[in-house]
Amino acid sequence: MFVFRFIRRIIGFITLLIIIVPLYAVGNTWYTANNLNPVKSDVIVVLGAAQFDGRPSDLLLARLEIASTNYKNKLAPVIYTVGAGAPGDRSTEAAAGYNWLVANGVPKKSIQAIPKGRDTLSSTEAYVAAMNKAKFTSVLIVTDSYHCLRAMTMAKDLSVSASCADSQSGPGALENSKLRYLLRESAAYLAYVTVGRFGISLSDRVI
Repeated sequence: MFVFRFIRRIIGFITLLIIIVPLYAVGNTWYTANNLNPVKSDVIVVLGAAQFDGRPSDLLLARLEIASTNYKNKLAPVIYTVGAGAPGDRSTEAAAGYNWLVANGVPKKSIQAIPKGRDTLSSTEAYVAAMNKAKFTSVLIVTDSYHCLRAMTMAKDLSVSASCADSQSGPGALENSKLRYLLRESAAYLAYVTVGRFGISLSDRVI
């Protein structure tokens, strides 16, 4: 009888975890997106999104606009644009972002394009490596509202102080994001904190 009660308790505990953990991820992702506090930093990083032959998609354009505004408001003296290209592309996400910023009044000397990264983690590792080389320790990440929690968590796991400024227009803006974006990003955050963060090698960390 004791064994059966013990098994029932274990099953109940596991069931509770299955319910509570995803709810926590959704709640944390939602709360972060609705309570962002951009902080003056060493560098602004624009996380990549789709580009079409050098022309930023609506998603990327919205991020670039916020990055430009934050640069002009002196929240950081340097902007990194990050992101590789898809197979067959003639341009990269980083290059598309760099060219747009230059065309919209940001000096070339204040921008560095980092044409690496096809996902958030590889992009984070790429820009943190550039930050370490420049001896930067704080970053203002520009991305979509619900993406901010995961992006900041990855940066902090690589020993970088991070805050986030979210898109104010386009499909990634909070007011335009649908429930499925929240659920998708919550699932991606949960996957990262439970499994993905262990893919960061010790050599990538700042000791």
